[in-house]
Amino acid sequence: MDSKLRALTSTAAATVVQLLATAAWEQATTAMDGLWRRVYPERVETVHAELKEIRAEVLAARWVGDEEVERALAGEWQGRLRRLVAADPQLAGELQDVVATLREVLADADPHLGTTITQRVMTVSKGRDNQVGHDRHVATGK
Repeated sequence: MDSKLRALTSTAAATVVQLLATAAWEQATTAMDGLWRRVYPERVETVHAELKEIRAEVLAARWVGDEEVERALAGEWQGRLRRLVAADPQLAGELQDVVATLREVLADADPHLGTTITQRVMTVSKGRDNQVGHDRHVATGK
């Protein structure tokens, strides 16, 4: 596989897996259904069901902060997409269009993706503060 196709399938897989954790997850499954329908129409229902299962896995992994699960699923889907394009090389152009569309959907569905929020709190005397967030790092000092 050439590096351009590797990058395309990697981006596509990561985008699909990320979208599965958003309210726009059905757009990702519809896009994948369409690609599979062109090459393996008999597998569309299976792919659709697998994406629903993966959505549950991604949501559960995000709930506990396990980023490795998401990376592993993206790697698995990169392989699937690579094999799909290998079966029909003309599909690469369509996959590129799908990726562009899904990246826009992802940006709209999760505008804070990749955003880091830093909160700083100063308490006085024996004050106490509790902040809620994904990660919590406590530092004391002046």
